[in-house]
Amino acid sequence: MRPLEDVLREWEAVIGLEVHCALTTLATKMFCGCKLEFGAPPNTHTCPVCLGLPGALPVPNQAAIESIVLAGLATNCDIMKRSMFYRKGYLYPDMAKGFQITQGPVAFCMNGHLDLAMEGPGAGERVDLPQARERGAYATRIGVARIHLEEDAGKMIHVGGGEGRIAGATHSLVDFNRAGTPLIELVTRPDLRTPEEARRFMQKLRQIFLALGISSCSMEEGSLRADGNVSLRRRGSDGFGVKTELKNINSFKHLHDGLAYEICRQAEVLEAGGAIRQETRHWDPHAKRTVVMRVKETADDYRMFPDPDLAPYDLTDEFIERLRAKLPELPDQKVERLQAAFGLAAYDARQLAEDAATLAFFEDGMAIAGGDARAVAKPLANLLLNDVAAAAAGDGSFDLAAGPLTPDRAVELVTLMAEGAVSSRQGKEVLAAVLAEGKDPRAIVEERGMKQVSDAAAIEVVVDAVLAANPDQVAKYRAGKTGLIGYFVGQCMKATNGQGNPQVINQILAEKLGATE
Repeated sequence: MRPLEDVLREWEAVIGLEVHCALTTLATKMFCGCKLEFGAPPNTHTCPVCLGLPGALPVPNQAAIESIVLAGLATNCDIMKRSMFYRKGYLYPDMAKGFQITQGPVAFCMNGHLDLAMEGPGAGERVDLPQARERGAYATRIGVARIHLEEDAGKMIHVGGGEGRIAGATHSLVDFNRAGTPLIELVTRPDLRTPEEARRFMQKLRQIFLALGISSCSMEEGSLRADGNVSLRRRGSDGFGVKTELKNINSFKHLHDGLAYEICRQAEVLEAGGAIRQETRHWDPHAKRTVVMRVKETADDYRMFPDPDLAPYDLTDEFIERLRAKLPELPDQKVERLQAAFGLAAYDARQLAEDAATLAFFEDGMAIAGGDARAVAKPLANLLLNDVAAAAAGDGSFDLAAGPLTPDRAVELVTLMAEGAVSSRQGKEVLAAVLAEGKDPRAIVEERGMKQVSDAAAIEVVVDAVLAANPDQVAKYRAGKTGLIGYFVGQCMKATNGQGNPQVINQILAEKLGATE
């Protein structure tokens, strides 16, 4: 198959997401009082309601409804005051009652949107936008069609097959603990155009849900997963092609890679004169391809009708406004505050806001810096996002919140570098020592004799000695071979045992080499 970039020059991908988020921070299930607990022994949290036994009646979980309204407010949705629960035909063994309770045409949350700031290498997938190619950055708005509330199905475990899949299995086991878990499903409009946009949307949504405190959003545990719908059309056309659905994707990388493969696969089929079938497919990360699961159901297959056991739900203005007042600071608001308060670039602010532990560390550092906060904000952000992140990536036990690098030590280190007491190279060495020994940066600098020499008079003596010892190189430099400046700086650093301030050395060299022309 052709590379994604080549395909997207001729074809436009039309992508929509269905994001499923289990409300794992609640105590009980959606329509009964059974406990929510991940990893409990199979079938220990069940009752007549979630097993669909005759005569058992569902009762809605008000905390779940509060959670979905918070999600709608955070994604700029209209909160619908009146909505209903429906029954949706579900004929798989992991839902004992044979139907799923969900919402019908009108959901609690309708017609919202999220804005994406696309930056970095992934922005280049958007080959139709000049700003993506020239600046590696652009902004786009993704519509949210609806967010509805439903109950999750149970979990099936296939025994005897390859990689736990039903193909080749000798038998299957069913755990109904998860059946009835409150689940919100967010459906986007078909506004996404690249796999990277889909990944960034999913990542931003996860940040929002975590900020709201409505879910653990653990993709490994299945509390956050996505279905990706994708079709192709020739660039410049307005119609929609036949879509396929990638089902139950449980990582950001799998979402990107699965959509990228499917885009390239569909292009190959269409360019060969074939036709795309509407079907559900599975992304196999090991084989790095999608495989057919089943022909896609249509709305008629679900046999949806209003649930006769549940009355229409009416939300009051007071209820909605009470929840609006509970909204925490959301990711975009965090970014704006970091920019305004500390003068950070938008990219740095977004990177910090993406991880709660990193942001908390940075803000503690800003409080310690006090009146100097704006001066050290950028170097502290760089330290966290580059050097500290690299150290964390190489050490699975790294804990920023409880490790030897505390906010006051981090501020002390960036202050030493800002003062010229240590060079950036020495700063990396000091950071490594702090992480290994748990000592303060100034103590490490003193113990190792690392303090950078910035005294101009002392450095001038060194520069004079280096120039006097290298007359041939000086002549070549003055004859136009200006690249030799690096050689002179290196000799000066060697003469000062690596402790000379490179900026001061460069300044004095420029003066000396130009003064006798």
